[in-house]
Amino acid sequence: MPHAFDRRLAAGPLLCDGAMGTLLYARGVSLDACFDVLNVNQAKVVQSVHSEYIAAGADCIETNTFGANRFKLAVHGLADDVRQINLRGVKLARDVRESMGRDVLVLGSIGPLGKYLAPLGTVTADEARAAFREQAEALLEGGIDAFVVETFSDLTEIALAIETIRTLTDLPIVAQMAFTDEGVTFAGRLPAEVARTLRELGVRALGANCSVGSSTLYEVLEAMAPEAGGVPLAIQPNAGLPHRIGERLMYLSSPGYMADYAGRMIDAGARLVGGCCGTTPQHIAAMRRVLDARAPASTAEPRPAGAARVIETLETPGLRTTLAPTLLGRKLEQRDFLVSVELDPPRGHTVEKLVQGAKLLKERGVEIVDINDGSLGRVRMAVLPTAILVREATGLDINMHFTCRDRNLMGIQADLLGAHALGIRNILAMTGDPPRTGDYVNATAVFDVDGIGLLEVLRRMNEGLDATGNGIGEPTAFCVGAALDPGAQDPGREVERFRRKLEAGARWFQTQPVYDLEVLDRFLARVGGSPVPVLVGVLPLHSFRHAEFLHNEVPGITIPDGVRARLRAAGDGALRAGIEMAQQLVSEIRARYAGAYLMPSFGRFEVVAEVLDVLR
Repeated sequence: MPHAFDRRLAAGPLLCDGAMGTLLYARGVSLDACFDVLNVNQAKVVQSVHSEYIAAGADCIETNTFGANRFKLAVHGLADDVRQINLRGVKLARDVRESMGRDVLVLGSIGPLGKYLAPLGTVTADEARAAFREQAEALLEGGIDAFVVETFSDLTEIALAIETIRTLTDLPIVAQMAFTDEGVTFAGRLPAEVARTLRELGVRALGANCSVGSSTLYEVLEAMAPEAGGVPLAIQPNAGLPHRIGERLMYLSSPGYMADYAGRMIDAGARLVGGCCGTTPQHIAAMRRVLDARAPASTAEPRPAGAARVIETLETPGLRTTLAPTLLGRKLEQRDFLVSVELDPPRGHTVEKLVQGAKLLKERGVEIVDINDGSLGRVRMAVLPTAILVREATGLDINMHFTCRDRNLMGIQADLLGAHALGIRNILAMTGDPPRTGDYVNATAVFDVDGIGLLEVLRRMNEGLDATGNGIGEPTAFCVGAALDPGAQDPGREVERFRRKLEAGARWFQTQPVYDLEVLDRFLARVGGSPVPVLVGVLPLHSFRHAEFLHNEVPGITIPDGVRARLRAAGDGALRAGIEMAQQLVSEIRARYAGAYLMPSFGRFEVVAEVLDVLR
């Protein structure tokens, strides 16, 4: 027996509701609040939105559960409340429907997880399936009429959601992806490809929603129509793009404008129309009037989409750069013993002391320096300008550390492209220390991706693509390394990450400070050896107190009891003992590993210079 949604859709075009978040925001809910938990603690506010859309003439209302998956709810400490919030969301919608006496369909809304899937992010396919299953089961238990899987930018993620739902039920699924104002998804997929993929997944309706306004989604609709294979199309645009006026976000598309486009969309083949961000009950009421006026012709065949705009990618992947390898890259290829010294960007806005230290190191034979990127979450000059200033003043080759903490995925790629344009092509890809360890404990972190995801971003750039598969023109020529903690407290996790970093394209590894090479030997034996060079971290110790601080308070550094005991016994001669131990370690590294990575403490470049005398 056909489902109610199927019967209604076969009878004629359906009008969905508009924005939920926009109206909740207008009622005083903060933009950074958890809208989904309002199902539990502010039920009447949510129900007032449903009732206004039903009164405006909507045939379908969506549950207030768009972000009610465990990943998004975890941000608000609600990861264990997925079932309760989704069940409650369905009940609120059903109760309003019954109280108003209209035969309105309740669609269970499922949005993206809010985390990138591996390999770009850290969420595995199994974890994604589990999260989608958890939410879908609760919506089913609540008694929805159909699912709407909406606002996805990743075809892989939406496919996981649809496939997971299909293991639970044969209820209809409406699948909608978000598009940019260039008419492609945020992952660079064309409308035709999206339509073909969603059609093959067996959805009841497919289309687009959110992000852009009516005119762009109308063109997306026309491009989808020839590839939909008879699957009904669903289009729910924003009310234009948002503008900030004072402290409020305003959407400028009028009800009449959106209603006119809704009629044109129906004429072009859409069977489900409505609105997304910025759309109000007034917009839906205007659309209702347009749809009612077209009712006699609503069963006409969709017209051909011959006028559809052809959207093409402008760049061709697979180009090969002709840039010469960096000095670091050449040394890695030639297997020369490689020495690099770390420089911390200054706490202020001048680099004179740093430049003088770099010049001293150059005089001692150093050719490559590492520029740190806010280690321990401390506030310092940004890494890229520091790298440029040091290089211009000294001529040294730069290995720039790059962390994921302070930049979203867009900012990461923008900064990397800028670095490449400025000639900084050696990158040590790192996750980065969280702000809570540093100067501003209340500062927020981004972490769209971790160090492995960053390696994946860099690998794709070297193939001429951005993170979502769009062409960037000529490929970059980054020489990319990764961090290694051989003494990690969870060695199994570090082994797994080591292998994933290799798969993502790491050309070398740099370790945390090591004070016992047997620790590194054991780790590499566990992974079957490293197929790429390993640079061993060396941080000379200045005193017993220095060693105790590093051992007990700095993540990732373990100093053996014997080393600390020697420094304690040395008393006033502890610095000399620290230098001698570092020299002995560098000599051992030279005999067994590809290079040494030295880290001055307290800006004492002369200490590192003395350690390097052992190589002469």
